[in-house]
Amino acid sequence: MLSFVTQRVLKGAIVLLAIVVLNFFLIRLAPGDPAVVMAGEAGASDQVFVKQLREKFGLDKPLPEQLFIYVKGIATLDLGFSFRQQAPVAKLIAERLPATLLLTLTAFAISLALGVVFGTFAARFAGTFLDTGITIFALIFYAMPIFWVALMGILLFSVTVDWLPSFGYETVGANLTGFAHVIDVAKHLIMPAMTLGLFFMATYTRMTRASMLEVKRLDFVKTARAKGLSDAVIQRRHVLRNALLPVVTLAGVHAGTLIGGAVITETVFAWPGIGRLMYDALLQRDYNLLLGVFVTCSVMVLIFNLITDLIYRLVDPRIEFAA
Repeated sequence: MLSFVTQRVLKGAIVLLAIVVLNFFLIRLAPGDPAVVMAGEAGASDQVFVKQLREKFGLDKPLPEQLFIYVKGIATLDLGFSFRQQAPVAKLIAERLPATLLLTLTAFAISLALGVVFGTFAARFAGTFLDTGITIFALIFYAMPIFWVALMGILLFSVTVDWLPSFGYETVGANLTGFAHVIDVAKHLIMPAMTLGLFFMATYTRMTRASMLEVKRLDFVKTARAKGLSDAVIQRRHVLRNALLPVVTLAGVHAGTLIGGAVITETVFAWPGIGRLMYDALLQRDYNLLLGVFVTCSVMVLIFNLITDLIYRLVDPRIEFAA
C-alpha cells in the first residue's frame, strides 16, 4: 500500500503542475488588467501610475518569467501575495478554508447518507409506490437550481417561520463561546448544507438503486437465497456492500468538486468560504488569489481521489492496490 500511495502522490504532483500551468495562462488570457482596475478605483488612472503598479506586482515581466516565479513559489508553499487584499494568499485561504470544509463535508455526509438510504429502500421495494415516491423526490431536488432551493429555504425557514438564520457563519455581535458557539454555527450551517446536499443526494439515490438492482440478479445472491439466508441479511451483507463500489467512485469525484463548487451556496447564504473568495477575486482581477484558490481546490480533489482508492479496499477486500 505504501508503494501505491507513493506512486499516486508523484503522479498527483505532475497533474498539479499541469493544472497550475494551464490555469496560469487561462487567467492571463482573460480580458482586463488588474493594474488598470486598481488605478481606476484609486482615482488615478494615468499611464505612469498604471506602469508603477505593474512594476510593483511583477505584471510587467514576460509571462514565462511570471510563470517560473509562481511555480517556484508553489514549490515552497508560497502562493503569492494578493495585491487587492494586501495580504498573503495562503493566509487568506487558510482563514476561509475551514468554513468551506465544514460546509462541504457536512453536505457530502448528508447527501451520501440520504442517497444510500433512499436508494436502498427504492431498490428493496422496486416497482411500488414507495419506489416511485423516492424517485420523484430525488429528481425534484436534482432538477431545481441550487440557488432557487436556497432562496426558497430562506423564504420558508427564515422569513416565514423564523426557525433558522438566513445568512452568515455565526450570529454577528453575539460573542458566543463553547457549546453555545457550536450550536450557533450549527444553526447557520443547516440550510446551506441541506441545500448543497440535497442536489447530490438525488444522484446517489439513483446510483444506489440501479446498482443494487443489478447486483440482485447475480448468481451469488441466488446462492445466498438458496442457503436460506433472510432477505434482510442478503440485502445488507451481499447486495448493498457489492453495490456500493459505483457509489464510492461517484462520491469520490463529488467530494473533491464540492470544495470549489459551493460558490453559489456560499454567495446566497453569505457563507465565508473560499467559494465566495474565488468569486470576489474573479471580479477584482486578483490573479494570485484566484490561482491560489484553484491550486487549493486541485490539491483537495487529488487528496479525495486518493482516499477514494483506499476506501475501495475497505468496501471490497478482493481489490488489490495497483498504481
